[in-house]
Amino acid sequence: MQEVATRSGAAAAPDAAPDAALDAAAEAAPVLLVAGLTVSVRTEAGLKPLVENLSFTLRRGETLAIAGESGSGKSMTSLAIMGLLPPPAVRVTAGSIRLGQTDLTAAPEAQMRHVRGDRIAMIFQEPMTSLNPVLTIGTQLAEAIRAHEPLPRAEARRRALAALTAVRLSQPERRMHQYPHELSGGMRQRVMIAMALALRPEVLIADEPTTALDVTVQREVLDLLRDLQRDLGTAIILITHDMGVVAEMADRVIVMKSGRMVEQAPVRQLFHAPTEPYTRDLLAAVPRMGARAAAAAPAPLPAAEPVARLSDVVVRFPVRGGLLGRTTLNVHAVEHVSFDIARGETFALVGESGCGKSTIARAIVGLVPHQGQITVGDHVLSAHGRDAPKALRRKVQMVFQDPMAALDPRMRVGDLIAEPLLIHGIGTAADRRAEAADLLRRVGLSPDQIDRYPHEFSGGQRQRICIARALALKPDLIIADESVSALDVSVQARVLALLQELQQEMGVAYLFISHDMAVVDSISDRVAVMYLGQIVEMGSRAQVFGDPRHPYTQRLIEAVPVPDPAHQRRPSVRMTGDLPNPVHPVGSGPERVILRDVGAGHLVAI
Repeated sequence: MQEVATRSGAAAAPDAAPDAALDAAAEAAPVLLVAGLTVSVRTEAGLKPLVENLSFTLRRGETLAIAGESGSGKSMTSLAIMGLLPPPAVRVTAGSIRLGQTDLTAAPEAQMRHVRGDRIAMIFQEPMTSLNPVLTIGTQLAEAIRAHEPLPRAEARRRALAALTAVRLSQPERRMHQYPHELSGGMRQRVMIAMALALRPEVLIADEPTTALDVTVQREVLDLLRDLQRDLGTAIILITHDMGVVAEMADRVIVMKSGRMVEQAPVRQLFHAPTEPYTRDLLAAVPRMGARAAAAAPAPLPAAEPVARLSDVVVRFPVRGGLLGRTTLNVHAVEHVSFDIARGETFALVGESGCGKSTIARAIVGLVPHQGQITVGDHVLSAHGRDAPKALRRKVQMVFQDPMAALDPRMRVGDLIAEPLLIHGIGTAADRRAEAADLLRRVGLSPDQIDRYPHEFSGGQRQRICIARALALKPDLIIADESVSALDVSVQARVLALLQELQQEMGVAYLFISHDMAVVDSISDRVAVMYLGQIVEMGSRAQVFGDPRHPYTQRLIEAVPVPDPAHQRRPSVRMTGDLPNPVHPVGSGPERVILRDVGAGHLVAI
């Protein structure tokens, strides 16, 4: 009874002091202790360290962020903790990783199978590749639970349903019977979080958990992780290159570069008084909302004809069903969209995945059929989207999100850059090679690299090669479709600076498609916000970001992570229920949005 009285807040008896000391010691003891960790890869020249002499501790309920650029060793550290390094090429060559009293570097695989999921869980960057596409969500969750606890199937499914409910997934009973492809990216990430936390692990490793998500979905996932950590006391290792996420989530931060720890500090100290030049450079490269000086007035409309004009453009995709395969539904991807892009202007399309941004880009280059009128220069694009003339294709070029997927790995970069010139029959072989060398120089690469292959370049360098190829035909318009979203912040800053420099030099216009509001704020002249295939707000950058009028625009801007630990975010209403659906029966569709001018060309849906 005396112990009960003490824990309930009554006056402590003298012999209760040892119990309190034991509790404090247990609370202070680290859950995870990494000491002198070195991970090496076997090469022809011997072992090469990928992570070198890394040490840190992680305590219960703490969030430790490991930040740095690609190749810094962040993900390799997480794989070492999980015991998932690819043998025999990569292995731990020095140091220890202790989970409580267990040394994970010396644990056999049979023991690690019990540790994974039960004591340490991991959320990967791309949930679709982490979920089995041929098993239902409920089956996969129950399977993960039964792998560690000998439960009947019915009890495991009850626990799985409780886990889905805990991560606030709408209609959890229905989701149990669905397959991964039937869920959105944010829903799949919630399933991965439910799977990771179903067994209440001591440590949760989140490896870039929000990089591929829209800003509003990212906000929901981060809020969810914070709530679950508060309820369960789980320690979190957050691996990311997004310093805004670090500022909002972390208690302590480790900054890594080339496999070594550059700096370690509490989050506020690191952001407000970084000691290392690399950390200062990393923070300086982070795009910040409002950092660009607001224009005194919106840019005037150009007097000349625009390089591209969309008038009442509609794109719908039929969904066939039934025994006769008739069209019963339509996906309303783009609905009655109209805008102009002026020469030398950066026009940005922003919105969540599925809002129609990329579909508009494909319609402009003639890759999908459309209704309405698309004019590029003096050419009106065919509504069938198939027979765009070469003259039109010379005027519009695209830069895609994944540069490695956009470059043929069997071709040298000089040939890749010169290929558009070859297709259009421009110049001799010597002329095309000289032009490719000049374009490499323009995008900040060396002409000496002209005979290398894409795999010999970094991600940022490959994106520069894609930009050089897009410039080869001297187009009037370049469509940049999420062209910097997969890049580290420092590489991203260099690519954005390059785009602006080339625009000033060549007068090219950009259609910049992104869900990163801070990047759009830093580069755009005018902005259109899309929601479910329609534009809900459009105006100059200063109008849309400085005075957002539509509730959806306001929600997008409020969800952007702020790279300042002192920033206090206003409480917001969380989304509940199912997401609105762009699929409608034939003959019906969404209500058409009407834009109203609220002043100086600032258009807002009414």
